[in-house]
Amino acid sequence: MLLIPAIDLKDGHCVRLKQGIMEDATVFSEDPAAMARHWIAQGARRLHLVDLNGAFAGKPKNEAAIKAVLKEVGAEIPVQLGGGIRDLDTIERCLDDGITYVIIGTAAVKNPGFLHDACSAFPGHIIVGLDAKDGKVAVDGWSKMTGHDVVDLAKKFEDYGVEGVIYTDIGRDGMLSGVNIEATVKLAQALRIPVIASGGIASLKDIQALCAVQAEGISAAITGRAIYEGSLDFKTAQAEADRLSVNS
Repeated sequence: MLLIPAIDLKDGHCVRLKQGIMEDATVFSEDPAAMARHWIAQGARRLHLVDLNGAFAGKPKNEAAIKAVLKEVGAEIPVQLGGGIRDLDTIERCLDDGITYVIIGTAAVKNPGFLHDACSAFPGHIIVGLDAKDGKVAVDGWSKMTGHDVVDLAKKFEDYGVEGVIYTDIGRDGMLSGVNIEATVKLAQALRIPVIASGGIASLKDIQALCAVQAEGISAAITGRAIYEGSLDFKTAQAEADRLSVNS
């Protein structure tokens, strides 16, 4: 089980939101590149970047901070990026800059043809991000609910050739209320591609619970607020995940 630290970018700073509300942002660092170095030093094997301004604007807005992170990381570990990626030119630019995986969220739901084209043009580099509440998908920075069933949509995108699915329970994200294990497992069981869990990780118990169902197809978990506020020690958590993965 891979644990992936989240570096959420707003106005060039590393922040965390509660339930995706831009006005409810806590700044954790003025220097995202230094934060990236910190997580690598703690044993991170992949980083999760989100351009929050980009997600709301529909185009990248934190490019300077993203490039600073990529310069700091170099080729050490893969970096995945989401937020405001709406066209093939933007994907190409991200990959040229050194991003390994591009995450497409709202645009995948609103314009499935774009996702299909992206998977064809950049095979192995496209991850779809599905944010859901009560089994239904949300878009536009979680501000709008759709009628789409998350499992049905994920299966459709799997057929397009996405590399994996990041599943976020938006009722829990940033709330430290625990992962929605049941919903994450239900999605993973329906797919052949890996599911990355996101939203609500609060403590080592959540990591242990995810490791217990890893065999269902959950390959990784993204963690944010817990590792910034200290309720989860990243280094300890990754060591525990490795131990449980070996013993499972």
